[in-house]
Amino acid sequence: PPQVVPGADPSARQLCFEWGPAEVLVCETRFGRRDPGPDPIPSQSWTLTGCVADTVGTAPGSSRVFVVRRDQDIYIQTLRKLFNESHGIFMGLQRSEEELAGKSRKAQLVQVSKNYRSVIRACMEDMHQAAVSTRDPALQGQYSTQVSILSAMELIWNLCEILFVEAAAAGPLLLRLLDWVRLHVCDVDSMVREVLSSESPSKHKLFWNVVDVFVLQGRMDEARHLLSKEATANPTSMNMYKILDDLMKKMPMPSLANTQTLTELELKWQHWHEECQRFLQDGTFASNPHMESICKILLGDEDAILEKKELMTTWYHFLVTRLLYSHPTVKPMELRFYVQSSMDMFLGGESSPEPLDMILMAAFEFEMHQVIKECSIVLSNWWFVAHLTDLLDHCKLLQSHNLYFGSNMREFLLLEYASGLFSHHSLWQLGVDYFDHCPEYGRVYLELHIERIPLSTEQKALKVLRICEQRQMHEQVRSICKIMAMKALRNNRLGSALSWSIRAKDAAFATLISDRFLKDYCERGCFSDLDLIDNLGPSMLLSDRLTFLGKYREFHRLYGEKRFPEAARLLLTLMTAHIAPCSFWMTLLTDALPLLEQKEIIFSAEQTYELMRCLEDLTAGNVDKQKLQEDDVETTKVEMLRLALARNLARVIVKEGTVEGS
Repeated sequence: PPQVVPGADPSARQLCFEWGPAEVLVCETRFGRRDPGPDPIPSQSWTLTGCVADTVGTAPGSSRVFVVRRDQDIYIQTLRKLFNESHGIFMGLQRSEEELAGKSRKAQLVQVSKNYRSVIRACMEDMHQAAVSTRDPALQGQYSTQVSILSAMELIWNLCEILFVEAAAAGPLLLRLLDWVRLHVCDVDSMVREVLSSESPSKHKLFWNVVDVFVLQGRMDEARHLLSKEATANPTSMNMYKILDDLMKKMPMPSLANTQTLTELELKWQHWHEECQRFLQDGTFASNPHMESICKILLGDEDAILEKKELMTTWYHFLVTRLLYSHPTVKPMELRFYVQSSMDMFLGGESSPEPLDMILMAAFEFEMHQVIKECSIVLSNWWFVAHLTDLLDHCKLLQSHNLYFGSNMREFLLLEYASGLFSHHSLWQLGVDYFDHCPEYGRVYLELHIERIPLSTEQKALKVLRICEQRQMHEQVRSICKIMAMKALRNNRLGSALSWSIRAKDAAFATLISDRFLKDYCERGCFSDLDLIDNLGPSMLLSDRLTFLGKYREFHRLYGEKRFPEAARLLLTLMTAHIAPCSFWMTLLTDALPLLEQKEIIFSAEQTYELMRCLEDLTAGNVDKQKLQEDDVETTKVEMLRLALARNLARVIVKEGTVEGS
């Protein structure tokens, strides 16, 4: 029965709830209160953290039932690509060569991470397209929200890829962070396109904003190209332009190829920095505030950089720009010294950090477990944390972190994600593979969840059965077969019911269905599902009744092929070996009549005596003997059998005597 929320007033309306495998049913109850009062639950759908409730079967003045799902994203059609394609990447990672070591293993893991990101981005583009094409404002809002969530997921994943998976060293680290900022801070892209597509870019009102954006993102070649247009349009600034262009051209940058040591880079950068300082102090750019501002940015002047806050839009853009012009050789573990101050300086007390800010800050501080924890709380499904944690685990970064109840973090999150998949009518098939790769509790979870899959069609049942058989889940195999056998029997599909009971190795049920087959035969005079009965093979040994059914059908086949002696021997064996149920003896004896009346003698004297004995046993031992005597049809059958048996015996004696006499 549903449980009542503890501590509630028993005289007032309450909430009752009932737990399901992946959802909760919540309903209202009333206990003798005339005034219903305000609704404890609004009539619209309502949302919990990571859960969504839908109203079911509402009517005016009636209680409402709500389905509270813990992973509503599973049901969003446009996210199916995310779940399906990431499953393939996940499986590839589990099968990958663990023996690969060093650079090749790291390169493989980085590629896996990029594959995950490409799926997120493709899904985000599909969602954006759906938002643009729909005319429904509510749907448009939902799609836009999902685009924002997916964008945040890719932002976090990309940063984790740089810091944890690739583990970029000092030098290349800054280049990766610059790429990260350029990829994810896209608010300025439309402005850049507008300026570059104008007839005279240098005269455009946003020209200097675009130059500043390029400088802030370390895109020096593009900034110099734009400045050359300004120099051409204003010859008076040619000298200043050449100096600034030279400074930007000579700016030392780390290289991914590691062609120079960090010490060499730092020395070059120090000389270049001093040169920039000298030109600024000499007042070289004093007559042009825009160029002077750029020179200050090149020097890493934090105030000058913060003046461009509107162009950077985020504190992490400011952090990367600040590092680019003040500490380009920053080491991974030194990032923590810049993160908090950059956030504080950028926000300036005007606003509080968002959950996304806290996740990124934890990543910059190399607090992997905090990143996973915050993402689990903030994001609306388990997909992100499950796959990211699995990847980090393959990077050997989470090996020491076991949870207090025995499982490690990777397995716990994969179990949660796969459990959510099992609540979906088709995605449950993906969940099977995730459970397979949870060595500690995966099997137990799979056994519990697979029993709850609705077996709506025979095709689905066969699919579930195949999964269970491949994993030697014998108890679940029997359970599924019994359920399907019962369904088939209720629908009077005896062949299917028998097939399922044989697969379940359920002797009692096979006996029950065999009896139904025999009953149908007695009523209609023919068998249904002949193909199944003809091909029982060794399966007929499952129960005596099933054996009899198979052998009795074989008798009919032999008789149809006019192989009368073989048919007669089999018929007699079925009776004398007591394989046939006593209730069916009269039918078997009746089947013997045509054989007894054949011109050719089929039954020998000994066999005829056996048939006589069986007939007498049937009539003498029948509990309904009085009823048998009163039934004209049965009495007629018995008399006909006695006459046929006597006549056959006489023919046999004459024939055998003639043979002996000759």
